[in-house]
Amino acid sequence: MTADTTAVLFLALALVLGAAGVGGAAARRLGQPAVVGEILAGVLLGSTVLSQTWGGLGTAFYEQAQPLLGALANVGLALFMFVIGHELDPAFARRSGRTTLWVAAGAVLLPLGGGMLAALPYAGEHGPAGPTGFMLFIGVALSVTAFPVLARILSDQKLNHSRVGRVAMAAAGVNDLVAWSCLAVIAALLGTGEAWRLAFLPVYAGLLIGVVRPLMARVLRRRVRDGTETGAAGAVMVTAVLMASCSATEWMGVHFAFGAFALGAVMPRVRGADAAARPSAFEDLANSAGRLLLPVYFVIAGTQVDLTAFRAVDLGALAVMSAVAVVTKMAGTWVGAALGGLPRREARMLAVLMNTRGLTEVVILTLGLNLGFIDRSFYSILMAMAILTTVMTGPLLRVRGVRPPETALAAPGTRPSRKDLVPGGAADAGPDASGRPGRSEGAGRGTP
Repeated sequence: MTADTTAVLFLALALVLGAAGVGGAAARRLGQPAVVGEILAGVLLGSTVLSQTWGGLGTAFYEQAQPLLGALANVGLALFMFVIGHELDPAFARRSGRTTLWVAAGAVLLPLGGGMLAALPYAGEHGPAGPTGFMLFIGVALSVTAFPVLARILSDQKLNHSRVGRVAMAAAGVNDLVAWSCLAVIAALLGTGEAWRLAFLPVYAGLLIGVVRPLMARVLRRRVRDGTETGAAGAVMVTAVLMASCSATEWMGVHFAFGAFALGAVMPRVRGADAAARPSAFEDLANSAGRLLLPVYFVIAGTQVDLTAFRAVDLGALAVMSAVAVVTKMAGTWVGAALGGLPRREARMLAVLMNTRGLTEVVILTLGLNLGFIDRSFYSILMAMAILTTVMTGPLLRVRGVRPPETALAAPGTRPSRKDLVPGGAADAGPDASGRPGRSEGAGRGTP
């Protein structure tokens, strides 16, 4: 890079981080996740305001800085997706019981079907990759629940130790695992890459399971045995493997985020009380980098929202997609909770909680835009829907008079065990009894 390009990069990074910090702080003061403020900061910095205020100079600066910031944001996204994949332990679905599976099924299937039907009238105009890809993508996007943001909301409402909190976190984990898997299949089948490269997917999966997982298990065993002395070397190794996995999936025509997610999913979990109580060096690296780079990702995502291009028909589409997203998600969750045997009050609470979309929805929508499943106009519509459905969660819980549960998982004055804090003993989903945030809350940043 030239000196001028380097100066632009640092100036743009200062501007974006400052806007993200101000927007996130303002959102938290209003009782909302920081990601809402970061996206709105991006909307203000992007084409909605920048091109109207600064004219050609602002647009030129933005166009020169965006690729550089996008590269940094992608690294933050890769780290975030790895941590999300690592926390969604597939084994916890088998241990979390029939109720969780019913809730997860209802929260996925009804929004998936409803989203595809609702997308049908808009597929011809807003589906660059064709109506099939557009409809499938909309169905997946509407079925998502934001796992990390949900953990923060449960903590704020003091529900993370309750039965509702346990079921919500477990169902959200299953929900997102299914959603990401479906999106990976759609991207592989309908992507624009060279089809012959997809033949390497089984080879890639075999290497992850047969070579990478045993190797990483050996590194983790050494860490547990030797303490933190080998942590730095382990972090370097995991980071290198992560970058290679992202490169492999991107080359095959599947977005690099799936490579990060897949590696996190196959990574062995540290067992034992002493090992679990001590974060790994890679977790420290991912959290630190995520706090810096993930807000950049969300601001960049916000800059691609152009509200000045909204037409009356777009407002109608926003109303339709928001209504379908909320009704199908809440109704599906309520039906699943009822079939799972939960009382009506807890079923209603779960229906509100599972409607949270937040940063996971933002990531999926941005991938859909980059993969060509939706155009810029419908991306703006769905981003507005994601913000609305996330913002309404806290107020809806307060309107319904949610109070801390009378019966927690542990008796007063005792510290709950790690397996009690999260369904099936999965990695921390929220703050523990001492109030320290778990890894889901801090996966990308300290405060979602």
